[in-house]
Amino acid sequence: MKLVILAGGYGTRISEETKKKPKPLIKIGTRPIIWHLMKIYSKFNINDFIICQGYKGYMLQDELKKYIKTENWNIRFVNTGLNTMTGGRIKKVEKFLKNDENFCLSYGDGLCNVNIDKLVKFHLRKKKIATLTAVKQQNRFGILSFKKNLVSVIKEKPIEYINGGFFVLSKKIFKFLKNDRSVFEKDCLPILSKNNQLNAFKHNDFWACMDTLRDKRNLNIEWKKKNCKWKIW
Repeated sequence: MKLVILAGGYGTRISEETKKKPKPLIKIGTRPIIWHLMKIYSKFNINDFIICQGYKGYMLQDELKKYIKTENWNIRFVNTGLNTMTGGRIKKVEKFLKNDENFCLSYGDGLCNVNIDKLVKFHLRKKKIATLTAVKQQNRFGILSFKKNLVSVIKEKPIEYINGGFFVLSKKIFKFLKNDRSVFEKDCLPILSKNNQLNAFKHNDFWACMDTLRDKRNLNIEWKKKNCKWKIW
């Protein structure tokens, strides 16, 4: 099975770093975060990667080529455009997946210790078009519920399931992706959900994405621990 990695965005929410390099090249320890992601999948014998490039993609390509031989990875770099949306980027690599009934998809800025084998088996067993990994995340803000103009319930920083990425997709997904402006999360996933074609694989252990410098700092703190939660290789 192949892994498609979305790695072409501008990463504006962490612009302190991305002014000089694409977000997936921000380092956790001495290696870029995308290397950590690829190591996770490699642990489950997924070593064929399709990298959806965009912003400063040449830097991504130069860096990852360093690891191809030592890691025994097969990497295809695809220029999916500077301003292409997530769904459009996936659509642009369709021709490289024509012989694959299913494939994995991840964002280039998230890490998780989900069991990829179990995730894939779950997807195949359920026989739906898409499976996402649902992870628990604490909302940074309190949530209010109203009855007319009165506050009826206050949930202080509730823990809720969110889309953690780490998808498994059937090749049927391409029917739901129209053009470069297609946003996978807004234009595709809600339609799949409405048609009962979107699975949720619940993962209640470690997951983190890197959107801010604070996230980067926390990931580096975790990486230095003896039992780093995503270091499953």
